[in-house]
Amino acid sequence: MSIRRVLLVGGAGFVGSHLAHALSARGIELRIPTRRVERARHLALLPTADVVGADVSDPAALDALSRDVDAVVNLVGVLHSPEGVPYGPAFANAHVDVAGRVAEAAKRNGVQRLLHVSALGAASDAPSGYQRSKAAGEAAVRSAFGTAGLSILRPSVMFGPGDSFLRLFGQLARRFPVLPLAGAGARFQPVYVGDAVAVMLRALDDVNAQGQCLTMVGPQAYTLEELVDYAARQVGCPRRIIALPEGLGMLQARLMELAPEPVMSRDNLRSMRQDNVAPDTPLPYGVTATRLEAVAPRYLADVSVRAGYSPIRTRARRGEGWY
Repeated sequence: MSIRRVLLVGGAGFVGSHLAHALSARGIELRIPTRRVERARHLALLPTADVVGADVSDPAALDALSRDVDAVVNLVGVLHSPEGVPYGPAFANAHVDVAGRVAEAAKRNGVQRLLHVSALGAASDAPSGYQRSKAAGEAAVRSAFGTAGLSILRPSVMFGPGDSFLRLFGQLARRFPVLPLAGAGARFQPVYVGDAVAVMLRALDDVNAQGQCLTMVGPQAYTLEELVDYAARQVGCPRRIIALPEGLGMLQARLMELAPEPVMSRDNLRSMRQDNVAPDTPLPYGVTATRLEAVAPRYLADVSVRAGYSPIRTRARRGEGWY
């Protein structure tokens, strides 16, 4: 299958920006919708990109966006939502409703290839609303699009230039002498965004995709405490980390939820009850997984240069998640 034009839904974020650069370098035409065009200024400079002001929750807008494209990549995701059962309203909208509408529009318009980015740990009986909504989103996509030409990607947390995962920890270490940390023992297997993009590029070219579910993890697992300590040392600010018991961590997270852009939520902590790892799982398509230590020092050095920025303001401005 020849991919010439791709619709990137959620393409203005961290992962989408990396994927857009890689696709543009291949000469592939890109259609990148966003409700706030100013967020995608950096992508408008790409020679093959068309940044479009659009609301992807609107089926009519999605129909117009999906016409005459060979593939659709759905990267829409949020980290926080008001509480709800089985998941909060923001999760329901972004992970289930929008995902289903994107798949429906792709099907109506004859799109042959759909990549849907979910999350490692997605399951209907998972401990957090985030994970349960990701599983519901996968089901909505399968129901609307079918299995032929569909790949669902389940990454662990992603790191790389522009992330709000390790960079956030580094920024916090520069601002606070002690770091009380909820979920300190939770284990993650971070995957380099460049490797995730390499898998996506190969998946787009995979003419044999029939409802594949692709797991994307890095070569090594770390506890959250180890990751925070590593980021702090890389920005030249080693800090004492105080592991909080879950009850106290939940209280801390509840207070953080009152901020305009929370760093942590109670639902995030519920996700951490289940390790975000997939031991002995190689990256798909033979992509070689990159070690965190081979990449992170280069871009964490930038945190020291920009030490005056508020980590919460920086994260809010970029609109990034941990994936």
